[in-house]
Amino acid sequence: MQRVRSVQSEEARGHLEDAHHRVMSVATLQRQLAKSASGDVALRPYLTDLFASIAASMIFDPDMVGLTVDADNSVMSADRAVSIGLTVAELVINSLKHAYPDLGRKGSIRIAFETTTAGWMLTLADDGIGIPDDHASGKPGLGTGIVNALAKQLAATVEVTDAKPGCVVTVIHR
Repeated sequence: MQRVRSVQSEEARGHLEDAHHRVMSVATLQRQLAKSASGDVALRPYLTDLFASIAASMIFDPDMVGLTVDADNSVMSADRAVSIGLTVAELVINSLKHAYPDLGRKGSIRIAFETTTAGWMLTLADDGIGIPDDHASGKPGLGTGIVNALAKQLAATVEVTDAKPGCVVTVIHR
């Protein structure tokens, strides 16, 4: 973060800030793993801690964008939890960056995680500006590429829906 303050280029500053947020999300998982003697991670407290960490580092006015977690009592192995945590971090970073680009309006981002007999489902829903009309013709960004790679690693699929207003991204493992 010291380098962010000293860099002149807005583009370089943005890349350094993105890297910082990614590192912080991994640090949050490390704290959760240190608490767990079995190597398994309870997702509800992990996702709640992750959201708090992201909010502290990215949202300067907590009254502007609210983050909520709605997760069941799922417990995952550490390697799966890492991938799910990184996926959540990328989805939230993307949402904060694209759904509320001017941060001049209030909003909310909700993460839900649910395990069923058929598998599990992770959903991020925001009430931001939605998907731009030219989105399909644009080149996917780094965050989208990371989410898709993590989903592939988890043997899951990613579905993106324009909620008008907002966006819903669902990662499904069957």
